[in-house]
Amino acid sequence: MPALVAGLLTAMSVPPMGFWPLGIVGLALLGALLSGQRARTRALIGFLGGMGLYGVTISWFTEFNFAGGVVAMMVEAAFLCVAALVTPPGRGRRAGWVGAVVLQEWVRNHFPFGGVPLGGISLGQAAGPLAPAARIGGELLLTGVTVLAAVGLEGLVVGAIRQKRGMLPVWSAAIFPACAVVAAIALPVAGINAPGGRDVASLRVALVQGGGRRGLRAIDNPASLVLARQLAASKLIRGPVDLILWPEDVIALQGPVVGSEAAVQVGQVAVANHAVLLAGVTEDVGTDSFRNAEVVWDDRGQISGRYDKVHRVPFGEYVPGRALISHFVSLSVIPRDAIAGHGTGELPTQAGPVGIVISFEIFFSGRARSAIGAGGQVLLAPTNTASYRNTQVATAEIAADRIRAWETGRDVLMAAPTGFSAVLDSRGHLLERSRLGAEQVLEATVHRRTGRTPYLRWGDVPALAGAGLLIGGAVALSLLDRSVNSGKP
Repeated sequence: MPALVAGLLTAMSVPPMGFWPLGIVGLALLGALLSGQRARTRALIGFLGGMGLYGVTISWFTEFNFAGGVVAMMVEAAFLCVAALVTPPGRGRRAGWVGAVVLQEWVRNHFPFGGVPLGGISLGQAAGPLAPAARIGGELLLTGVTVLAAVGLEGLVVGAIRQKRGMLPVWSAAIFPACAVVAAIALPVAGINAPGGRDVASLRVALVQGGGRRGLRAIDNPASLVLARQLAASKLIRGPVDLILWPEDVIALQGPVVGSEAAVQVGQVAVANHAVLLAGVTEDVGTDSFRNAEVVWDDRGQISGRYDKVHRVPFGEYVPGRALISHFVSLSVIPRDAIAGHGTGELPTQAGPVGIVISFEIFFSGRARSAIGAGGQVLLAPTNTASYRNTQVATAEIAADRIRAWETGRDVLMAAPTGFSAVLDSRGHLLERSRLGAEQVLEATVHRRTGRTPYLRWGDVPALAGAGLLIGGAVALSLLDRSVNSGKP
């Protein structure tokens, strides 16, 4: 069915496939299919397009629970279903499609369970020429620009077909596609030239990847082995460095990190390298809870700060409605719920103030905006993707890194226990990337930066306002047409 094909084409733009033009083609086809269709048909087209998209991009969900993964795909597809449903099928369809897709993306970034923005449209454009638009309006504007390019492409194709068939051009129908093309070019260009902050100091960093087999869950990977690998890999640091970044969840403790043997061992690494060291720590709290934090050791080996993860992974780090769900499925794989933190994500260190987003948080523009807005001069993204057999999540995180770099105007450092670890500059360029599964240290010189991008100043407001105007105008035009047609004899 064409709608399913449109969704699959869009999915092929998302890493690891990452062929960004197909995202535009897929959305163009999906939007064109809505023309002249009744509400029920439009909803079905949107749902099938969503299943084509998310059936590929979040297929890894099924590795943990097949039924749950399929349900998640259907929930995500439902957002595109609603977007297609509210898009008018007549005049204003193209404008309405742009606005509806942006608004549904905002909703899925927040609901349910705080949002699950994985496998989305913007990730497919992170390495393409439209990405700089994120500096102005964030991930939502990048999504909007992608759909603008799509409706512009569709308008050009339809116009060419009409001309080839000798049909008179409909100039009014060509106005919006022409404007869409101009906007899809102008907004990324504006993003390239928008304020992006300024360098204030250089920073020599080391990202430590302990290595090991992938596809293992925490219960299959002894905590002592993971820590031992990190300690061994840290001996590969050539130095000198100012800051050492360890991944998320490489120190798993049954109690507080302060006073633990692991804290002493990690502190010795910091002292030996005369550097600040940040490492991911999980601490059990009683029998049913734990904390997930990135902890700072200073160059004397003393713990000097921490950031507790704010945005937890639903059904990964906690189970919504655990008491009810436990009656239907076994929750032995997720025996404890993470305690949510409350910090901004900014931490002062001897190497300068840093912003931190832990793992899943890299997919949320608001978390990076909070960390950098509070004073972070470089964005750190410790993560743990060791549970995944394929590269879907690892490459998606790098795509999210690119978008966060454009949004914040900051260099981004990502460390993972088995990869990918990566270094990106403030314009989203991938400077270094580790090998999957390898014991490896990435050393690089990055920049501490200050200043505010337009996105740091305004957030999602401009993109949401623009989307609201487009969908509102399209609906109003549709209602006007109905009124005129109903008045005809």
